[in-house]
Amino acid sequence: MEEKFDFTIEQLGECKVPSPIELSKEHGEFRANYVRDTSFVRYKVNVFDANSTENERTKDNLMQKAGPREYIYFNPAHVNAGICTCGGLCPGLNDVIRAVVRCLWFRYGVKRIRGFRYGFKGFFPDSGYDTVELTPKVVDDIHKNGGSFLGTSRGGGNRVSDIVDAVESLSINMLFIVGGDGTQRGALDIAREVEKRGLKVAVVGIPKTVDNDLLFIDRSFGFETAVEKAREAVDAIHMEAESQVNGIGVVKLMGRESGFIATSTTLSSHETNFCLIPEVPFDMDGPNGFLSHLEKRLEKRGHAVVIVAEGAGQEHMQATNEKDASGNKRLSDIGVFLCNRINEYFANKNIHVNLKYVDPSYQVRSAVTTANDSIYCERLGNNAVHAAMAGKTKCVVGLVHDKYVIIPTEMVTRKRNTVDPEGALWRDALDATGQPILMVNNIQSVIDHMKKTAAEEEKKANEKKESK
Repeated sequence: MEEKFDFTIEQLGECKVPSPIELSKEHGEFRANYVRDTSFVRYKVNVFDANSTENERTKDNLMQKAGPREYIYFNPAHVNAGICTCGGLCPGLNDVIRAVVRCLWFRYGVKRIRGFRYGFKGFFPDSGYDTVELTPKVVDDIHKNGGSFLGTSRGGGNRVSDIVDAVESLSINMLFIVGGDGTQRGALDIAREVEKRGLKVAVVGIPKTVDNDLLFIDRSFGFETAVEKAREAVDAIHMEAESQVNGIGVVKLMGRESGFIATSTTLSSHETNFCLIPEVPFDMDGPNGFLSHLEKRLEKRGHAVVIVAEGAGQEHMQATNEKDASGNKRLSDIGVFLCNRINEYFANKNIHVNLKYVDPSYQVRSAVTTANDSIYCERLGNNAVHAAMAGKTKCVVGLVHDKYVIIPTEMVTRKRNTVDPEGALWRDALDATGQPILMVNNIQSVIDHMKKTAAEEEKKANEKKESK
């Protein structure tokens, strides 16, 4: 049965205030136009049955276009805005902060903008972090540096009442929350508590996840930069491997449950021979296991490059049963495990190998954005401001089918976006590496694993629905 979605955007109230942004209401005037609430982007664009008569203009298929409205909900003179960045570092955080501040200040005339330091912790009095007054002068040059000008941290999103207490005490009526899956779930809880208290506060999310694992969204900001920086590491490790007798290069990249960075880096580098991601199980041993194929690669070409996502192959290691501050399962180190197993395998066969291992994660996370990512951040920040000024709430802005849209937060957080093992992206990665379609000795075990994983994801999604 096909999963149904509801892309309806919640509204704080009727928009009666004329926008201070003077745009055109008519097409054909060679001037930039306002965006109407009746402008949508279709989510379903693939055609599987040309004879289908299904009505496509339904709430589960139409995503509201982002952009400035002719009439807005908030009077700019009464706006007191706040912004925070949560979770791990990601390229583009400063670009987003800068875009939000400048759009509020110059386009709408909003002069009261607070930055909350170190993620959700900045809302708690016991943390001792004062807010930062944000002006164009303060943020104008922050995009030239990586990291987050406001600082960031994991966790704290469960202290919803404390966060809303701070929002209420500071008279914040517009809150921009930059973060990934866990952060946006926290943002949704904040918005619900705001509503429960009868407050008129727009809570708008700007999705940030270097893993690119948020549902529906084409790509997260910083993803392109991450791939570019990761490719530099792969190019370097390839030169090391190629220059050695039986040289092997292993690069571990980000990707807890989604192998998008590993897969995209594989496609961009042209030097990768094996790509291991969480979505595709693999055996280490046996005639069709990874180690056997690695040996064949060395016999044939004398060197090999392996990219592995941090969440890949967790079933081969001892589970930690621990969680990080964000509530995510703490992963075992697949990079170190893989290197140890490779060295052990070839030592037992008396085959000399030269293995080099690189984990460039933190260099990648803290990098300054590429030009395209910087543009993306600018447009995300602007569109988040337009959404908030129009009284949109419980929503995030993002790119879908190359169009900027507003999506209910509940929709993007219902489950993680993952690489489809049967999809075109992974198929192209297999073409690029030349690795076997599956490195397993028992295909039925893979099918069972996939079914189990899908069932667990469905269970999680249903539990989220029931908890509301």
